[in-house]
Amino acid sequence: MIKVGIIGATGYAGQELVRLLLGHKDAEIVWYGSKSYVNQKFASVFGNFTKLVDDICKGDDLDRLADEVDVIFTATPQGYLAGILTEDILNKAKVIDLSADYRIKDVSVYEKWYGIEHKSPSLIEEAVYGLCEIHREDIQSARLIANPGCYPTCSTLSVAPLARRGWIDMKTLIVDAKSGTSGAGRGAKVPNLFCEVNENIKAYGVATHRHTPEIEEQLSYIAGEPVTINFTPHLVPMNRGILVTAYATVNGSHTEDELKQAYIEDYSDEYFVRVLDGATPPETKWVEGSNFVDVNIKYDQRTNRVIMMGAMDNITKGAAGQAVQNMNLIFGLPEQEGLRLVPMVP
Repeated sequence: MIKVGIIGATGYAGQELVRLLLGHKDAEIVWYGSKSYVNQKFASVFGNFTKLVDDICKGDDLDRLADEVDVIFTATPQGYLAGILTEDILNKAKVIDLSADYRIKDVSVYEKWYGIEHKSPSLIEEAVYGLCEIHREDIQSARLIANPGCYPTCSTLSVAPLARRGWIDMKTLIVDAKSGTSGAGRGAKVPNLFCEVNENIKAYGVATHRHTPEIEEQLSYIAGEPVTINFTPHLVPMNRGILVTAYATVNGSHTEDELKQAYIEDYSDEYFVRVLDGATPPETKWVEGSNFVDVNIKYDQRTNRVIMMGAMDNITKGAAGQAVQNMNLIFGLPEQEGLRLVPMVP
């Protein structure tokens, strides 16, 4: 049995980790870490766990926690883990970090986009970017996993097959994305109040969103060339879900069937990536509460551009589900363990 500790258990991603791990036959949560709710019952913070979790919330003593568990999940703000993570902790427990602290290999890029000093840059090179469908082999032997951001996960998987083959002009790539409000976290913020979000849709972080360099870095690896994109996220009035619509000019002469076949070939053995039949566009309601990513494409011959589409749950595959998927790989378990979740409808 894998002993698990969660720091940040009372955030949206943290409680999603709890939900998933309670159904994992090989994992046991022994530490519910929460700075804000120390000594309070976890189920008093999230009532959906009443009679399911009797434990109280503990603090964030990572050194002590590493002595008690096999793996630590940190669902914490940017800069938290980088400020306290040490070699000693990594020698005692695997760490899967859901923040951006170790996702970007160039520390100067991280500091520019996140506006904070990185306190443990020596660990960045070791960290493995935990997009399982792309970096599976490296993940299996890792001590430190940088769990990907939600927008980068959906964007990268939506574009990767064509980027890998050089079939799209990466200089023309535009990524348009929409997300539910849970992506902003559980903290109280005026822009996320019901009256501000309901009956509204808006772009935010235009040309400045912090997931931009993460998407660019991963697509650069895949395409084998430097990639710079326009990325524009939007906030929509729903709890969960991400929809990505990406556009790029097609290189050479390819039919829609050829472009679609690239996705079928790349994802045929990927349980969590579903290439939809025909011209069916992905929809967030068909992936809600699951670890699936639905993808599809449409080739517009008139403009010689391909529209690449993806949908997923931002809290599950975009955060906690992917983190559990990473844990399964590290410990040699079936990748789907604890994640065979049928999407919730309605």
